[in-house]
Amino acid sequence: MAEESLFFRPIKDFCQRSVITCSPDDKLVQVAAKMRERNISSMVVCENKLPSGIMTDRDLRNKVVAAGADPTTLTVRAVMNSPLSAIGENDPLYEALYRMSRQGIHRLAVVDGKGKLSGIITDSDIIRLQSHSPHQLVLDIEQTRNLDEVRTVYSRIQELVLHLSSGSGTSTRDMVRMIAHLNDQILLRLIALLRAERFPDLPERFAFVVLGSEGRGEQTLLTDQDNAIVYGNELDPEQIARIESFAQELSDALIAIGIPPCPGGIMAKNKEWRRSLSKWQEQLDRWLQAPTPNHVLSCGTFMDIRTIFGDSSFEQELTDQLYTHVQRDKLFLMRMVENTLRFVPPIGWFGKIKGEKDGEHSGMLEIKKAGIFALSEGVKALAIQAGQLKGSTHTRLEALVKNKVINRKMAENIAESFDFLVLMRLRGQVEAVREGRKPDNYVLLDRLNMMELGRLQIALKGVEKFQEFIKGHFNLHLLR
Repeated sequence: MAEESLFFRPIKDFCQRSVITCSPDDKLVQVAAKMRERNISSMVVCENKLPSGIMTDRDLRNKVVAAGADPTTLTVRAVMNSPLSAIGENDPLYEALYRMSRQGIHRLAVVDGKGKLSGIITDSDIIRLQSHSPHQLVLDIEQTRNLDEVRTVYSRIQELVLHLSSGSGTSTRDMVRMIAHLNDQILLRLIALLRAERFPDLPERFAFVVLGSEGRGEQTLLTDQDNAIVYGNELDPEQIARIESFAQELSDALIAIGIPPCPGGIMAKNKEWRRSLSKWQEQLDRWLQAPTPNHVLSCGTFMDIRTIFGDSSFEQELTDQLYTHVQRDKLFLMRMVENTLRFVPPIGWFGKIKGEKDGEHSGMLEIKKAGIFALSEGVKALAIQAGQLKGSTHTRLEALVKNKVINRKMAENIAESFDFLVLMRLRGQVEAVREGRKPDNYVLLDRLNMMELGRLQIALKGVEKFQEFIKGHFNLHLLR
């Protein structure tokens, strides 16, 4: 969603609904005491439920204190500003901004169709809206000077997602892309700060790469660290030691701002995820030549590789190695697809969606296992075979159509299923955050209406259909 579109939405979507009011004949000292008690800087004055004026703390300073008047003898009517500038709740937000600027004021009463007070909007409200802009957030990330400031700005990514999830019209695809972009900016800023403060001497021949969903740019609110380091074969022990220290401190900085460590230990701070190019090439060969379930999982995560900082040539060399191997030996890809088929969409008799039966997640659906994993990994297998691994699942689908691996209709169906499942995942995580729970991959089925359940059923059947396609495409019957 373009941030400018906010300003074409009605004011009722943004105004403060809870407004403290008073009567023009109320005693001034009592109203001033209420303003102090509520910690507010203004009070809307109403007569017969219609807004007639406003009294601000500035009026108290200028018209009472500075004038030397006795406040105990005054009513609100003596100091309030009238008439009150008001705007209709269905007017666009840009009209409120224009009126405040033109009239040199900081707030407007918001009225309904009958002229009755329904809220108030201030210039501070609009400034906060602009702080919910992805563009503004990127600028703020670039201006951070230390870890505490990065932590504060990082927390606003979650706030932004919650804000945009409240009927903004932002597509799931755009939301996920935005989250990934902002997370990249956070990571790049931490790297820049660490290099400036502690590691100005890092060698040029190394790369910090991200893997898995982070590498594909498909993160939601549930994120952890999936990263690694590749460095040149020619680096000496002292240079390697500096890279090791950098990796440790960067990982600790990520944890400090709120990005937890990977439960599986896939992090550059761990030695096995920090190797020279030749050692990574050897490791890749081991994974590819012995495609056990663990090797398939590790290699699949690694091959979502994307360079965030440093020499991107390592990424290309490792990807080319993968392409060369699968052209002469199909076993790894067959095992990779076989692994995805273990995740069967939970559809029962008459198309009923089956949630978990027991435990704390009874009645819930683990949406990643139900379909997201099968789609993203299946598309990845096709993309590896076609030599078109770069980018997100959507980017890979486009490349597969262009290379005539799948047709346009199939790609659209896969994308539609994938987007809806990711929407369910993201929405469940947003609900969890709003309710004070830790976000996860579970969806509460009893919160879905009939239309949503129907769409979920169609998406899961789309997963089944795609699994049948890749099963035949990779000739999995040959493994039996």
